[in-house]
Amino acid sequence: MNERPDFSAHANQAKTAPAYFSVYDMHAYYGESYIVQGVSFTVHEGEILALLGRNGAGKTSTLRGIARIGSPLVTHGEIWLDHQPLHNMSSFEAAQAGLGLVPEDRRVIPGLTVEENLQLAQIAPPVGWSIDRLYDLFPRLGERRRQEGVTLSGGEQQMLSIARALARDIKVLLLDEPYEGLAPVIVQEIEKTLTHIKQQGITTVIVEQNAVAALKLADRAVILDTGSVVYDGSAEEVLNDEALRAEYLAI
Repeated sequence: MNERPDFSAHANQAKTAPAYFSVYDMHAYYGESYIVQGVSFTVHEGEILALLGRNGAGKTSTLRGIARIGSPLVTHGEIWLDHQPLHNMSSFEAAQAGLGLVPEDRRVIPGLTVEENLQLAQIAPPVGWSIDRLYDLFPRLGERRRQEGVTLSGGEQQMLSIARALARDIKVLLLDEPYEGLAPVIVQEIEKTLTHIKQQGITTVIVEQNAVAALKLADRAVILDTGSVVYDGSAEEVLNDEALRAEYLAI
């Protein structure tokens, strides 16, 4: 158990967004466990940021805090997207404002076909990419549009989860372990897709244990250690710094 810090000194320190997407001094808990300890970073429009660290460093908790998911509990911090404050929003409101989260477990809806999963994402505005455009991006999904989503392979379910996020009008795509359990050939296919998404101007934050793959894709990297930022800089620098990778990523 960690003693909760006193945030009273921060109460009047309003922060305006210095970049397209920014997280400022975010603190979050799972119960009494102090998981996210003052995380701050910025991401520019159309940039890919790799959020890295060892298991338990606070990566997924940071993503869930950004997306306003119920756990962990965010007790302090600011989140800005395109000069709009998200930190007082519900998860639904944050999604409407342009956040798209692809969770590690993918959450494909049982009983619905591929196409029905995509249609459900577009029931309420703002609507993003058309279903035909998503099938152009993921031809495999077009071939399996009438197949129940949960019967797809792991790689195809990941494609469906990303497509479902893009079916909304998103500005920032949050990806939690998108390569988990996937064959190398499928990882390469997902990487090509993320490169295409970047070319469309969508900002991406990727949490991934396959740090080398994430770093090769990313423009910048933020490394967490025990809930705090220990590195914020270029992805290429991390790839070229063996000591940094050994200390914080064990690679």
